[in-house]
Formats: sequence, structure tokens, C-alpha cells
Amino acid sequence: MGIKRKAPEAPNGTNGAAQKKSKHVNGKTEKTKLIFSPRPDWHTAELPHLERKDAKDTPSQRTIDELHKYATSLLEAENATYNASHTSASSSHKFLSTIMASGTLEDKISALTLLVQESPVHTMKAFENLLNLSRKKSRNQALMALAALKDLLGQGVVLPGDRKLRAFGKQPALLSALQGKDAKWYKGQPLPGDLQEIHLISWAYEDWLKRTYFEVLQVLENWCGDEVEYARTRAITYVWELLKDKPEQEENLLRLLVNKLGDTDRKIASRASYLLLQLESTHPAMKLVITNAIESDCLFRPGQSLHAKYYAAITLNQTILSQKEEQVANRLLGIYFRLFIQLLKPSDKNAPIISKPLPNGKIQGGGGKPGKLAAKKAKAEERSQESDDQLREKMVAQVLTGVNRAFPFADTSDPTFEKQMDTIFRVTHSANFNTAVQALMLIQQISSTKHYGAERFYKTLYESLLDPRLCNSSKQIMYLNLLYKSLKADLNAKRVQAFVKRLLQIITMHEPPFVCGVLYLISELEGTFPSIRTMMTEAEAGDEDEEEHFVDVAEDGEGGESLQRPRLPASQGTQYDAKKRDPEYAHAERSCLWDILPFLQHFHPSVALFAEALLLNKAMPPKPDPTQHTLMHFLDRFVYRTARSKPSATMHGSSIMQPMAGSNAADLLVKPGKEGTARGQVNSEAFWHKKIEDVAADEVFFHSYFNQTGNKKQRSAKKDSRKEKDEQSDVGSDEGGEEEIWKAITNSRPDVEGGDDDEDGISLGDLESYDDSEEGSETGIDLGGNGEEAGEEGMLLDDASGFEMPELDDEDDAMFGDEDDLPEDFEVPEKKDDSKEMSRGQQKRKDRKKLKSLPTFASAEDYAKMLGDDDEEDA
Repeated sequence: MGIKRKAPEAPNGTNGAAQKKSKHVNGKTEKTKLIFSPRPDWHTAELPHLERKDAKDTPSQRTIDELHKYATSLLEAENATYNASHTSASSSHKFLSTIMASGTLEDKISALTLLVQESPVHTMKAFENLLNLSRKKSRNQALMALAALKDLLGQGVVLPGDRKLRAFGKQPALLSALQGKDAKWYKGQPLPGDLQEIHLISWAYEDWLKRTYFEVLQVLENWCGDEVEYARTRAITYVWELLKDKPEQEENLLRLLVNKLGDTDRKIASRASYLLLQLESTHPAMKLVITNAIESDCLFRPGQSLHAKYYAAITLNQTILSQKEEQVANRLLGIYFRLFIQLLKPSDKNAPIISKPLPNGKIQGGGGKPGKLAAKKAKAEERSQESDDQLREKMVAQVLTGVNRAFPFADTSDPTFEKQMDTIFRVTHSANFNTAVQALMLIQQISSTKHYGAERFYKTLYESLLDPRLCNSSKQIMYLNLLYKSLKADLNAKRVQAFVKRLLQIITMHEPPFVCGVLYLISELEGTFPSIRTMMTEAEAGDEDEEEHFVDVAEDGEGGESLQRPRLPASQGTQYDAKKRDPEYAHAERSCLWDILPFLQHFHPSVALFAEALLLNKAMPPKPDPTQHTLMHFLDRFVYRTARSKPSATMHGSSIMQPMAGSNAADLLVKPGKEGTARGQVNSEAFWHKKIEDVAADEVFFHSYFNQTGNKKQRSAKKDSRKEKDEQSDVGSDEGGEEEIWKAITNSRPDVEGGDDDEDGISLGDLESYDDSEEGSETGIDLGGNGEEAGEEGMLLDDASGFEMPELDDEDDAMFGDEDDLPEDFEVPEKKDDSKEMSRGQQKRKDRKKLKSLPTFASAEDYAKMLGDDDEEDA
């Protein structure tokens, strides 16, 4: 750094800077001039030019220390001059001084920040005050001060943005000046070379700022380990912002951020992982640096927990790579394979626990049954071991994901890479089936690229079809796509036929979504392998189809034996063998796909439709969506609501490394759609009125169900409305019709008394209390029934002794029109419902019908008896 002109040499030996002198003019003191001009970006100030020389000799440490001490004194004097003259003279500075003396804490922090921003070189005291505030125990005050320091050092111009700070003894210009005859310097002597005081002030402040910045990092480190989650979150965010904005102390800042991957709080660990990925996105050149830091400080550090390694693996496998970053991809693959070796080591959890003998020779605990405390401790250790095993399986899955993502960008020509294939094949036999599927995907990618291990891969894939964990796996769609890519690229037709045969054998135990996917997979393979269609159209080759081989039986004494075992027919060794480990030698091409026949009668209509189309070589239905054939989706169709659809944009928590859905659509057999979405509303009348031919196979049930329930509801509604109309008409017509009939009877027969109930003197209550079954009634009159309860099930007819009421069938019931037309005491089997409440009109009609059912005239004997009773009472 330099300027165009050189300052004149001063008489005291210093070069060209304005000297601090006080001149008295007319009794007043002039302002003392500053050596270093106040400015916010002090590091961009143009200093006097210094001639650069090669530093051949290293100056003595004493000389450097003497110069540093002198430079520090100049810097302190510069700060004192600035505070005495410039700060006190400015009105704004006076206002800031008032705020710092009597304002609130927030005001004090703001005032100190403004002072430092004006001229960092001259306001070292204000910077130190901010640093002291960040060391307070109060979290609120300390975090506010830390935020101000972060703004000054990160987004501000206090630190240079294109280089790191240098210590005083490592300034290149200073080392260049202390060469030759100027290698030694003592206080009081002229400055060596062309050095000036402004150089020493700038270098002294840079050295002070470097040391002070390290103290800021120490404060940040303390707050990163605070017990309160909020304080830790704020602290690691400040660390990330400093690391993103300025290169100073990036090694220590990166170490702080990487160490938080092992935080016990998952939110903090996840936050640290996210910030590291954001740092890679902002500074792509730091990917290798960050990768090496994660490897050394987290993954392979002795005593590191599995929790920290898990989040470190997640961070690495989310690294965005490109074709130009082959070195980073190779580095990642090396880390992944080293992790595989660690994770796949046999666990010693089943090792017997050997009690150490005590000094007296006895076994601790006496060797007997452990007590409650020991059992509780053992149970806690067992739960911890299970948790570690689950986390270990998750780590294997994350490492596999990273290998899958880094492999296309790495240089795999190294022969050591093939040695790692055995490690990946070991992962295919993992306890977690989802992890095994990811390992198979990786091997398929490697074998298709390098043509290495293809035979072993197909054997492993063929064996995985019989894994019972496939039925409940959440990676069934991924597994179907793996089968599609692997079989589509296979050149051995016999091996593909063995896969097809085994697929049809195992899907009888699977759910309809997977079955539909397999049937669609077979239909897609038919285009590449026509021999699959032959397995459906031609019968199996039996033993009778082979040539017969006749063997002569040896005579006694020939060949050392009396009889020789005849040679087995050739067909016995060429029949389909489902137990073969190698699909190429299973002879599936000699079998027939009769396994598809049960699926023609499958309970799920979509499965039957796919099976029929495959067997009869019809046009296949559209590509199946596994989410549309689940039981949950079937039940959701009965719920009259629209499920919330997932947004098409980037979702929270989604991986930034996930490929786009359409990027490799040719390699995907099926892909999940939007869960819960339906093709149409099945509970609408438009759907009910469709013809059965226009309804999809999986919607026929809904069509018939809703048609049946809808028609039933409509019929019941019509019946209820018709019944209400009939009841309303009966209330009016029955009352009016009965009165007209009664009047006609009284007019035609004068012997029948008419009139109102009040004129008769008989109330309805008296009629209800009348008992027809009392003794003394005329025996010659039969009111219907069996004679035991006369008058209860019949009607009294005038001069009709011995008349019996005939039994009524269903057709005879119709003449009454309704059950309400019968007398109350007329018993109608299985039709009378006493639990129903009668309306007021019905009760009135019932009383009138009861009145009609009573006998009009009493017998002569009853009448004589009643007269005799009256005479006796009068006497």
C-alpha cells in the first residue's frame, strides 16, 4: 500500500506525519492534529509507501518487542488526543456521552456502537466496554452486546473482508525494514528504514484488534455452551454470521459451529447442520474445508457420540456437488467408506458380563441373583443399547444416501474403490430392510456404471424378494423402481423370467398397492422380454416331453455288481426349482405363470383388472398410483371432505439434494401421487347416475353402495311424506264420515237413540270402565272368540245367537283400511304396537270405536235382574 507522493522528512527522524504540537495563538490553544486520520474503514487507508525487500534474515525478538512497545504508546496517545479534542468538541459526541452516562442499557450499547463505527482506531475504549458488557451474567444484556459486536465485526467495516489480520511481528513491511544495518533498533533512535509513526499505529491497532477478536470468540464459545436453548441458538447464529462475512479466525469459528453438531438438544444440532450447509452455499470454495473440519472435529474424534456422528453424516450427504468438484466427491466417498467400517463392526452387547473379583478373592455381589437396583441398572443399559442400535442403523442409511449422491461426481477408476464393494454388500444384509434397499440401489448404480459385481448383485436382489420385511417396508415404491431399472437393463432373459416367476409367488402375501405395481412391472418387462408372454401361452414342459433313455441291466458278475442304477432322465434336472439361489439356474423358462390365476378373483377390483389385462394381453390400465389403492384411501372416500393437498413448492424439511420428479422419469416405474386426493366425488348424484359401464373398476363398489343407500333414503323420505299426508286426511275425513254415518242410522232406525254424548248421559269414562266379561251376561250371545272371554274379541249382533265372527286373514284386514279402525280390544297378532304414543285425534277415534263395539240392547234376563235389584234397594 502506498500513495503518490512522499511526505517530507521531519527533523526528529520520523517521516512525514503531522506532529502533535500545541500552539498558543492570542491566548487560545489550537486543536492537536492526529497522526492517523479518523475513518471507519481504517484498513483501507493509504499509508506512506515502503520499499519492499526480501526478508533474508529474521530480526531479533527483542527488536520487535521494542518496536511493538513504542507503537502501542503511540496508539494510546492517539486515542487520548482523539477523546480530548474531537470527542469533546462535537455536539453529537456530547449527546452520546450523556446517553452513556444516564441512558438505558440499550441506549448505551447503541451509543458505544456509533462511537466505534466513526473511527475504530481511536475508540478502543468503547470497543472494550462493549466486550465487557458481553461478559455479564445477564443473558439479555450480554446477548445485546454480542449482537452489537457481531454487527461491527461482521457486517461492519471494522475487519477487512479480503484478508486476515496480522500480528505486529508478522507484518511483511516491518520484516522487510529490519534487514541489514537496520536489524537492531533501540528506543530513542530514528525508525529503521522508511518506517513512520503512522505505520506503527496502524500495525499496533491491527495486532490489538486481532487479540481482542479472539477474546470475542472466547465469549461466544461460553454462550454456545449455555444451559438455555435460546442463548445457544443466538450464539451459534452469531458464529455463522461472522464466519460467513469475514475470513478472520475462520478455523476457530468453524470448529465452534461443527462442535454444535453434537449438542444434546436436537434443535441446536439441526440448526448447526443447516448453518453449515448455508455456509457452503454462500462460499462454494469452502466445501472441502468444511468437509475436512467435520471429519476431524466430529466424525473421527475419539470419544465422539453417535448422536454427533449422525448429524455430521446428514450434513455431509446434503452437500451439493457438481462435475467440477471431483476432489470433494472423492473425499466424501473416502469418509463414507471409513464410516462403514466403523458402523459394521460386530457389537459386543451379547458378550457375557464377567464380574471382577474383589481384593479378598470373592466376587462382587456374592455371585447370586442381582437385586432390584442391579436389575434396574441392567434394564436402563439395555434400553440405551437399543437406542444406539437404532441410531446406528439410521447412520448407515444416511451414509448410503451420501454414497449414492457422491458416486456420480467422483472418480471411481481407483482400484481401491472396488475393494469397498464387499462392505456395501454386507450392508444389504442389514437388520433394517430400508437400509438394505438403499444399499442395493447403490450397488445397482455401481454395477451399471462400472460393470462390476453384476452377478452378485442379481443374486442378492433375487434373495431379497423372499425377505418377509418387504411386506411392511416403507420403501416399496423405491424397491419397485429398483426392480424395474435392474431387470430392464439385464441381458439375461432366463434370469428375468425367474424374477417374474418369484414375483408372482410372493405377492399373494402383499397388499393391493404392491400387487398392482408388480403386475404393471411384468407388463412393462414384456416389451423387452417376449419370452414372458410365452410363459403364459404355453404349457409347462413335463417329463413325458423329454427323450427316454434306456439302460441295459448288467448281468451277474459283470461290472462287479449284479444291478446298476439306471440313469435319471434329463428332464428331472431341468425343471423349475424355486429354491435356487442363482436365478439363472432356476429354469423358470420351463415353467408356466399359473400363479397369476388367483389374482383374477382377487377381492380388490384393481388387482383383478390388472391381472386380467396381463393374462389376456389386453390394454393395461393407467400406471398405478400406490397411494390410491391403500385401505386408508378407501376409507377416506367415505369421508365427505377434501384432503389437504401437499404444496408443489419446496416443503419444510425437504432435502436440498432430492432430485426433481421429472429428471429421471424414465427410470421410475411408479411414483407416489398426492396422498388422499380422489379422482372425483363419489357421494354426488352425478356419480350415482352414471352407468355401470362408465365407472372405474375400483369405484364400482362406491357406485352400487351409494346407489343403494341413496335410493333407500329417497324411498323412506317419500314414504314418510305420504304417511303424513294420509294421517292429516284421516283426521278430518274419519271424524266427519263417522258423524254422517251415525246420523243416517238414527234416521233410518228410530229405535236407535241418537244425539250427542251429553244427551245420552253416558260419558266416555263410564264406557271405558264398563266390563263386558262380568258374570250374568246372556250365554246365548257369542261375541266372537272361544267363548271363554265373551265380548273381548267380537261384536254383538242383534238377534244373532250363536253367530261366530270368522277369523280375518291379511285380505280381510284390508277392509278396515288401517289398524286404527279396529276396536281397541280387537287383537291383531304381530301388528299392535302399544309403545307408540297416540295423538289426540287418534285417541278420540279410538273411544268412538269402542263405543260402537258395545252391545246396544241388554238381554231380558239381565233387564229383569236389574229391575229386581232396584226394587230391593227401594224396599
